[in-house]
Amino acid sequence: MSVLPEPVRILGVDVHPLDVDGLHAYIGEVIRAGGHSLVLNVNAHALNLGCTRPWLREFWNEAPVVFCDGAGVRLAARMLGVRLPPRITYADWMWQLGAEAERREWSLYLLGGEPGVAPRATRRMRARFPDLRVVGARDGYFDKTAGCAASRAVVEEINRVAPDILVVGFGMPLQEAWLRDHWDAIDARIALTGGAALDYVSGKLVRAPRWMTRNGLEWLGRLAIEPRRLWRRYLLGNPSFLWRISRQKLTGAEP
Repeated sequence: MSVLPEPVRILGVDVHPLDVDGLHAYIGEVIRAGGHSLVLNVNAHALNLGCTRPWLREFWNEAPVVFCDGAGVRLAARMLGVRLPPRITYADWMWQLGAEAERREWSLYLLGGEPGVAPRATRRMRARFPDLRVVGARDGYFDKTAGCAASRAVVEEINRVAPDILVVGFGMPLQEAWLRDHWDAIDARIALTGGAALDYVSGKLVRAPRWMTRNGLEWLGRLAIEPRRLWRRYLLGNPSFLWRISRQKLTGAEP
């Protein structure tokens, strides 16, 4: 398997400078080798969560790959004197991944969202990629407690079809906690933490205007679309994130 690029250390988390082609190459190598790998992502909100949850930082740092999913993380890297490739955000990347999966005959299992969201996401992806193999799709509304009967049943359902790629979209940090507790028992080659990916693919959520997404302002668009849910994350979280990055730059301090 090819050597991954040296990671960038941001708030105690190693972030790999991968672009989409590099990420697809890694996923392909794991699938071809019959491996078992977490491929995780962080944005500013995620790294803020990691500052108060040591288990979350540990989970990311034990994963083979953590990629940048936010303009704030790229800004943080620049403030620390390093550079990251353009962010890989699921609202765009799921369609790129679908195209790659169809071409390379990878199978997907979509897990997450409200009832009906994952099947709708499946239908929309298949409409664009008719030969895409989506071997399972179900909502994220079940008891996620480690080892409980509901989670065991979901794991068994996934293992019956043994997908190449499992997309888990519960939101942070629920999706990370569930994979931490269950990944060793899951028969899939790759697990991705997709957040609201299935909501976007299904059409349940709309994106900010393109001029915002291209200029690092998607957070502002998301805030305008979902102010009651996201105001705390952005209006309080963004200044907190910049303060933490400034402290790391000036003192080298990590959480």
